[in-house]
Amino acid sequence: MDTYLNKLPDIELLKSSRDGDVGAFGELVKRYESKVAATVIGMLGQCEEADDVGQETFIRFYHALHAFRGESSVGTYLTRIAINLSLNELKRRERHRFIFTKLDPDQENAEPAAENDVDRFEEKEILRRALETLPPKFRAVVNLRLAEGYSTEETADMLHIPVGTVLSRLQRAQKKLRLILQTYKEGY
Repeated sequence: MDTYLNKLPDIELLKSSRDGDVGAFGELVKRYESKVAATVIGMLGQCEEADDVGQETFIRFYHALHAFRGESSVGTYLTRIAINLSLNELKRRERHRFIFTKLDPDQENAEPAAENDVDRFEEKEILRRALETLPPKFRAVVNLRLAEGYSTEETADMLHIPVGTVLSRLQRAQKKLRLILQTYKEGY
């Protein structure tokens, strides 16, 4: 029905969305929902709050459509919103002394097809847990630079910090991760 929308560039979809075209906004959501989900899950882990933050990202974007000037791409703008909301959620967790470490219930009961799948799952789970131990400011940099593949300059822009701060946080985060992973490895 709205298949012509998927051929329109973002700028046209933004214009139509501002004019009240719900289908155009839906196309923007469809284009960027996986990018937002990856960012939020990278920050919060696979949890109910991640779904809420992902939805809130698009709600905030919708309310900011008229203020969006297009100085950055839609993807960058949405990532910035997702990071900020994720950091807010991490602060809320900290205030309530809630630390999310539960395994994904679907994965917990899954039986991997091969031994390599088990090893890969365990490695991913160890890395996820190690990332969760990082302070949010380090986790944000690691997620944007290493998981999402943004450049140092883009990461600095999204987090509103100098490039040098991105580099130092990334270096410190990698050092902390190495120590955490080494400690875990030595425990086995």
